[in-house]
Amino acid sequence: MPVFSQLVQYGLKGLLASLVLGFFGVIKPLQFYARLTVYVLLIAACGLSGAVMSAVLTLLGKQGLSQWAVARLFYGLAGTILGIKVVIKNPERLQTRPAVFLSNHQSELDILILGATFPQYCSVTAKKALKYYPFLGWFMALSGSVFIDRGNRNDALKAFEGASKRVNRDKQSVFMFPEGTRSYYETPGLLPFKKGAFHFAVQAGVPVVPYVASNYSGFVNFKQRKFEGGVIEIEVLEPIETKGMTRDDVAGLYEKTQQVMGEAVERLGYGDAKKDN
Repeated sequence: MPVFSQLVQYGLKGLLASLVLGFFGVIKPLQFYARLTVYVLLIAACGLSGAVMSAVLTLLGKQGLSQWAVARLFYGLAGTILGIKVVIKNPERLQTRPAVFLSNHQSELDILILGATFPQYCSVTAKKALKYYPFLGWFMALSGSVFIDRGNRNDALKAFEGASKRVNRDKQSVFMFPEGTRSYYETPGLLPFKKGAFHFAVQAGVPVVPYVASNYSGFVNFKQRKFEGGVIEIEVLEPIETKGMTRDDVAGLYEKTQQVMGEAVERLGYGDAKKDN
């Protein structure tokens, strides 16, 4: 039995050593998996601490700050440990309140980008299934996220209606990914948008504030199993007003937003893996 115990200990130490060497790129084939493991563990840790933080802030009447506080905590930890820096152009536009904030959606790394950009008094919308995820789901539920059943149009409309009232009552902004899913694009570009975010903005009568991230597939690429450090550039675009708009104006709002975001994505191009982090 002692021999077996020693073998287990040696095996665990060897695994840990391999992950550490992989994380720093000494064992290159392991780098993606080692760094992804750290990334997921940081999400879990911040989700758990965020659930506690959200409960405390709710008791203090500051639930609207929950997601912003945890976002900054996550970016501070993950950005530093993984060597990924987010540089924001026009950050003052993130202070627009209330608003519907929109961003392009490239991969799971976008959680880190949200960590750097997420505004105060803002909450995310998410698919209903996320509500039941350990740690992350607990935090999202306690911090006031809007959960939507994408397969049930009536449920989505009810969720939007409730969130619209909250936006105007509490001046609480909402964040959405208009593409609806991750693109995993290796070149700058956008998937076709879904119209839910634009219906919501018109219904609430609040501006749309789009922002875009440069394509970071050169150093974080889930298709190629690459996960390194680098710099991601963010450009926050000018708010687009929706006051006085009706349902008939949604298509025009949708087209204008996709156009300006598409132009910005092309303008930003690629993030830089070579800059000093």
